[in-house]
Amino acid sequence: MSSKSIHELVYSVLDLATVVEGHSIADTYHKSLENARQAEELGYKRYWFAEHHNMINVASSATSVLIGYIAGNTNTIRVGSGGIMLPNHSPLVVAEQFGTLATLYPNRIDLGLGRAPGTDQATAMAIRGENMNASFYFPRDVDSLQKYFSTENADGKVRAIPGEGLEIPIWILGSSTDSARLAAAKGLPYAFASHFAPAYFMEAIKIYRENFIPSAQLQEPYVIACVNVVAAETDEEAEHLATSVKQLFMGIVTGKRQLLPPPVDSMEEVWNVFEEEAVMQMLAYSFIGSKEMIKAMMVDFVQKTGIDEVMATSHIYEHEAKLNSYRLFAEALKLP
Repeated sequence: MSSKSIHELVYSVLDLATVVEGHSIADTYHKSLENARQAEELGYKRYWFAEHHNMINVASSATSVLIGYIAGNTNTIRVGSGGIMLPNHSPLVVAEQFGTLATLYPNRIDLGLGRAPGTDQATAMAIRGENMNASFYFPRDVDSLQKYFSTENADGKVRAIPGEGLEIPIWILGSSTDSARLAAAKGLPYAFASHFAPAYFMEAIKIYRENFIPSAQLQEPYVIACVNVVAAETDEEAEHLATSVKQLFMGIVTGKRQLLPPPVDSMEEVWNVFEEEAVMQMLAYSFIGSKEMIKAMMVDFVQKTGIDEVMATSHIYEHEAKLNSYRLFAEALKLP
C-alpha cells in the first residue's frame, strides 16, 4: 500500500477527439480546444492526444497537427501524444515533427510513444506497407529518436532539423508488460492504458518499478495511469452519463463502432449479459460519481497503485456535462 496522498497527485487529460453523434469532426476539434483551455485554468498538467486510424468515432489520426492546434491556442499546459504509434512512422519524421512543435512551443511538448498500430490490420498495412513487422524494431526506433534529439548527433550524416538538441521528454506507453520492461531499461517515464486494458496494469507497473534504471531524463520511476472519469453533481447523474461510454465500449466489443451516443435510462435493453461482462472488464478503472464518491475511489486507487499522475479521459455526450466532469474531477482531488 502506498502512503501517497491524492493532494500530491498530478492530474492530466487524455483526449481521444471522440466524435459525438449529431456533431461534426470540426465540432470535435473546437470542443477539444475549449476543454484544453478549461483544463489549463483548472491546473491540469498535460493534454494528450492518441493516434488512431480508420475509426469513425476517433478523429485524432493526425496527432501532431492536433497537438499544434491546442498548443498554439493555450499558454502553459503541456501538450503531447498519448501516443504516437512509432512503428507507423520513420523516427526521423517524428523527430522533425516534434522538433518543430517544441521549437514553436518551448518546454510544453511531450512525446509519448506506443508500439501498437492504433488500428486494424488492413489499415496498418495501408500505413506501413512493406514494414508490417516494424513493431519488432520499436526499442531500436526509440533509440534512433533519442539520437536525433541529442546534441551528439550534430556530426551525424542524418540529422533532425529542427529537433536536434531539444529537451523533448519521451514517454513509453503501454497496455502490456513488454512496454514496462522497455520503459524501465531505458529509464523513461511510463504511461499505462488502464482506461481500456486494465488486465496487466498492476503487473506492468510492478515490473517497471522493480527493473527501473535511472537515466539522464529520469532518476526515479514515474507512472501515469490513464482512467475513465465521469463526474457529476450526484452519483445517479454520473451513472446516467456513463451509459454513453458503456455504449461506446460495447461497439468495440461487438466490432460495431459508432459515434458517441447519448445516454440512456437503462443499459438492460442495449446489451446482453456477455457484452456487459466484457465492457465492464474493460472499464475496470473507471471513476463514476459525485466529487465525494470520486475522491473516495481515488484515495483507494492511489494507495493501491502508488501512481504519480492520473490522466483522465471522459466520453460524455453533452459538451457542457463533459466540461463539468473535468471541473468536478479537479475539485475532487483537492477535497480535504
